[in-house]
Amino acid sequence: MTATRERETASEPRSRRNQPRTLLGKTGEWFEERLKVARPTRHYLNKVFPDHWSFMMGEIALYSFIVLLLTGTFLTFFFDAAMGEVRYNGSYQPLQGVEMSQAYASTLHISFDVRGGLVIRQIHHWAALMFIAAMLIHMGRIFFTGAFRKPRELNWIIGVSLIVLGVIEGFAGYSLPDDLLSGTGLRIADAIMLSIPIIGSWVSFAVFDGEFPGTAIVGRLYIVHVLLIPAILLALITVHLALIVRQKHTQFPGAGRTESSVSGERVYPIYAAKAGGFFFIVFGVLAALGGFAQINPIWLFGPYNPAQVSSGSQPDWYMAMLDGSTRLFPSWEIHGLFGRYTVPAVFWPTVVLPTILIGLALAYPFIEARLTKDRAKHHLLQRPRDVPVRTSLGAMALTFCIVLFISGGNDLVASAFDISLNAMTWGGRVALIILPPLAYVLTYRICLGLQRHDREVLEHGVETGIIRRLPTGEFIEVHQPLGPVDDHGHGELNYAGASVPKRMNQLGTGALRHARGFFRPVVEKPEIAEKLAEVEESEEASDAAERRDKIAVELEEVEAERRQLTD
Repeated sequence: MTATRERETASEPRSRRNQPRTLLGKTGEWFEERLKVARPTRHYLNKVFPDHWSFMMGEIALYSFIVLLLTGTFLTFFFDAAMGEVRYNGSYQPLQGVEMSQAYASTLHISFDVRGGLVIRQIHHWAALMFIAAMLIHMGRIFFTGAFRKPRELNWIIGVSLIVLGVIEGFAGYSLPDDLLSGTGLRIADAIMLSIPIIGSWVSFAVFDGEFPGTAIVGRLYIVHVLLIPAILLALITVHLALIVRQKHTQFPGAGRTESSVSGERVYPIYAAKAGGFFFIVFGVLAALGGFAQINPIWLFGPYNPAQVSSGSQPDWYMAMLDGSTRLFPSWEIHGLFGRYTVPAVFWPTVVLPTILIGLALAYPFIEARLTKDRAKHHLLQRPRDVPVRTSLGAMALTFCIVLFISGGNDLVASAFDISLNAMTWGGRVALIILPPLAYVLTYRICLGLQRHDREVLEHGVETGIIRRLPTGEFIEVHQPLGPVDDHGHGELNYAGASVPKRMNQLGTGALRHARGFFRPVVEKPEIAEKLAEVEESEEASDAAERRDKIAVELEEVEAERRQLTD
């Protein structure tokens, strides 16, 4: 009993010395004693993420979403989601005394009477456009590099869902002010609902609570815009990021990069510092756009009136493809469906076509895996040139979408270039049929050409720019081999999926990047450690040789001076 008490007494001073003394340390100790979070936190802070410029698109989308949440919260304090009629009596003189909805009047109040309201509105709108644009570019990078392959099919489905929800969220957002432009968009949305066979009228009545426009749509869109879709987006983004952490981030092939290892930066402190700085860059760009680039000036459009429509009105860019498909599709209608229903022409380009495109996007990972019989797990990305069929399909889809995008503003193009609108419409229809297959063939041939160029460099080496004349009088260019060569001077390296250097200034050891741990040292991979040791030894040998040469020159100079003095 006495010995036990002595041991406890002896251990008390040591435990007290190890206890934190600062307020922050004591707070951390308090949480650690109750939650035991130090070990998992250390594990995740030590997690390595690869570094490549193309990975920034996903970060831009995430940071734009954060800016959307912050600015949207500010706007909810002042926006009135009601359609009751009021007479405007605010600061904007041209609309003084005009009858308008409470939603439109509150948006004018935010723009002209709330301090900083207009810039916050414009930052919010620009962030929405950047959010969708960054997601689309990020999705393109995922597609062309094969990052959707097993085991990341679920993350691909989540990404496609995020884009679809982002478009719906954007449409709901710019429909809230109840101005003439947004009201025209709601009128088109009502026409699309009514075009659905059999249930179209019921869908329209359910959404608008009666005949269009009704008095409930703004309030309903407000709940969808600020509560339902943001909550779903936040949940999907959280799952998306959790899957990335769980499954490891993909990386491009290179030195020290394999299917079972990741080369890059630790989350803390390097990656966290970069991510924090990049967030403020994105926020600064959005703030500059919101302060200097006018967007959606609703005071110029006026309040919504079902009997009016703006000349040359255009929706936000992400709706242009849907607008273009509507303008290009012929006026084909089906009469007498089931004896009593009519399927109008607008149904095919606005309901059927988007459904097919979204369905193909969701199913593509499984279609490719089935056709290629690829069931392996992949953590290394592919260069687009190495998968010419997939790259050509992507170019074909992009061409299809670009034609629809341009056709969404064919009236403005026709007016600007003094072209017949009918000619623009038929030109878009022809281009929609001819250009996508042409893009496929052209992209396929380009990919094959790039592959051959890579193999040629591996076989013959990098062009040095040095011209040598042979004894026979023939002039040849000297090539620098990238590795061992055979008896005929041909390279023996095989293509491994990584970028092949094409210029002399791309040769060297710059690809031998490695990560250092913050909480504990990291043992280098054997192949990297060996290469680094060779580089260090060669540098030391080179430095020693230079020092020897310098000393020899100095000794010669001293000896020469001594001889001169002797003479």
